[in-house]
Amino acid sequence: MNLSRRDLILCASGTLLASALPASAENTRLRVLRGPAFGASWSLLAAGSWDAAAVRAALAAVVASVDGAMSPFRAGSEVSRFNRTATTDWQELSAATCTVMEEGLRVAMLTHDAFNPTVGPLVGRYGFGPITHGVAGQPEEIAVRDGAARKARPHLSLDLCGIAKGHALDRMAAACRKQGMTDFLIELGGEVFAAGRHPAGRRWQVGIERPSPAGGFQRAVAPGGTALATSGTAVNGYAHAGRRYSHIIDPATGRPADSALASITVAAQTAMTADALATALYAMGPERGPDFARTTGIEALFVMDDAGDVATGGFEASILE
Repeated sequence: MNLSRRDLILCASGTLLASALPASAENTRLRVLRGPAFGASWSLLAAGSWDAAAVRAALAAVVASVDGAMSPFRAGSEVSRFNRTATTDWQELSAATCTVMEEGLRVAMLTHDAFNPTVGPLVGRYGFGPITHGVAGQPEEIAVRDGAARKARPHLSLDLCGIAKGHALDRMAAACRKQGMTDFLIELGGEVFAAGRHPAGRRWQVGIERPSPAGGFQRAVAPGGTALATSGTAVNGYAHAGRRYSHIIDPATGRPADSALASITVAAQTAMTADALATALYAMGPERGPDFARTTGIEALFVMDDAGDVATGGFEASILE
């Protein structure tokens, strides 16, 4: 799935700023596995003894399954078939796709539609996605039940790119556990899930990129059993006629989010939830987003264009420096 979001969390090889650290005994106990996914890549860092071939096959199977079901870029995917079928009847879908749709609709309701899985035509209009027909709708125009979903209007479309990658990461983490792994950090296209401990006995550590030409890390954080997902525009956006256009659509305006936010990172129990919330909070902007996160208790880090940041919902407890 060529997801149109490119998140900004950087997995620092299991150690903070690993590229600047000398080789050490603790680093040599890590095993690393990498592979392609959704136009980007995944990386797995883990301790202990595990079958690399079996783990790689299990993770590749998850990627293929999510891609085949939820990619709007694949004509044969479930989502693509759902979109081009001009009917308001129930359409059969896999349990996984229904699960992702249900969570997307739940987050839409929670965020007062700041997350809206029907804005695919607007994403496509600005050059960030393949859905170019129809008009955006409202989340409540999509209904889901066990094994099926339907549209309130025949030409409504569904775009799960703001949540499907998180779902894939959750399933990849589950696949690692099924292989007997207990201590690992897995990164998928910038989203991160950490389980257990680093071989040195400490928590896993990752860096959140600084929004400046000099690069580097804005903050170092230790996820501690939660998933992290980041939304931002530094990677996936373009400038035209003096204006920067973001791939993140603000459903309230129908236009790319125009924000002083450089990025927003969310910590949640599942990557699927973190993924959708990060998109919604970025669309809300630098004032409404933090206020909403504080009110609802969402763990988040808002990084501003001026390199300042705001933590909400207890995210401070994860910050190392």
